[in-house]
Amino acid sequence: MYLNYFVFAILLNSVGTIILQVQRNFDITKSNASVLEGFKDLPIAITSFILASFLPKIGLKKSMLIGLAFVTIMCAIMPSSNDFWYFKLLFLTIGVSFALIKVSVFATIGIITKSQKEHGSFMSFLEAIFMAGVLLGNIFISQFIDDANPKSREWLTIYWYLSGISLLAFLLLFFTKLDESEAKIEARSFVSDFKEMILLIIKPLTIVFILSIFFYVMLEQSFSTWFPTFYQEILKAPSSMAIQAGAILAGATFIGRLVSGFVLLRVKWIHFLSFCLIIVGAIVLIVLPMAGVTKASSETMTWLNAPLVVYLMPIMGLFLAPIYPTINSTILSALPKHQHSSMSGLIVVFSALGGTTGSIITGHVFQAFDGKTAFYFSLIPITLIFVSIWILYKMNKKNVEITA
Repeated sequence: MYLNYFVFAILLNSVGTIILQVQRNFDITKSNASVLEGFKDLPIAITSFILASFLPKIGLKKSMLIGLAFVTIMCAIMPSSNDFWYFKLLFLTIGVSFALIKVSVFATIGIITKSQKEHGSFMSFLEAIFMAGVLLGNIFISQFIDDANPKSREWLTIYWYLSGISLLAFLLLFFTKLDESEAKIEARSFVSDFKEMILLIIKPLTIVFILSIFFYVMLEQSFSTWFPTFYQEILKAPSSMAIQAGAILAGATFIGRLVSGFVLLRVKWIHFLSFCLIIVGAIVLIVLPMAGVTKASSETMTWLNAPLVVYLMPIMGLFLAPIYPTINSTILSALPKHQHSSMSGLIVVFSALGGTTGSIITGHVFQAFDGKTAFYFSLIPITLIFVSIWILYKMNKKNVEITA
């Protein structure tokens, strides 16, 4: 399962790199390239929702094997790709496969762990592996980028390696025994899951929570997806360096989530998240004017001689990191345990919609104006998140009843 998550961390978070590369290789506009986010996120949302009730009938191990097989085959095809539609199909495959993997892995954790403490520990390690995949994936992909030849497609050879890793994960899982009897006992119908989710979504506290995660993921994805393009076009960094900046952002996010676990033991979550949002807004307001006056050159820039603005941008990952898991934890702890699965479905769906919306909006603004203007627009969701988490805090404090 660790290997499964590692592979998909690389594939899912390569979308920003691919958006940059298809612009260079196929002369695709920013607005057209931005749809790749939708081809990734929407299949995750739709497939996850459907599998909420039917997955136990399909089988956990079988679902994971199907997902790995899809990705293995698609990655093996990609080195021969010669048109933009291949990348749409790639991310569609990744989205459907990740939904199969994610729902199956989460269900499997409940089977193979024996206590709540063990379950939490396993989940923490799993998320750490995912972030490691994001970090190492960006560094790995950047090694295949030819800065001197923008039209070179040698970078597509990375998919041979990813196909090989996926195949290895498939074979390891295929020969692993898994007793799924407990999961099958708990299986419910699609109608009952859908009814519970609809009853839950109309509650006031749920609506505020959904808006919070929607705006957060919109903000996070607009940054992470367009980071490489911003670095290349606005900060004038080489393409390989621009992709490495995405790895640094992922590393900062990992550190931020690790540190926040200790901070939240001593500080109220609402005060901590408010501080984080203010710092993110301040970084945007400080860094973007600096980006407009940089005189750096992509031919000579390295991490050793880059201007200060190049180092400041990824710092926002430290402060963005705690927001998503904290508000998720807040809403789940306010619900009875039997509603956690329905709320998890809502989290997946609206996270995917927020990610797609953020990427597409940023892509269109990036094309119509410029990267600086697109990133200035991030101040809008930052403000909306700030307002929504305070409303969420006040409602939760009053013990608003949200049980269906």
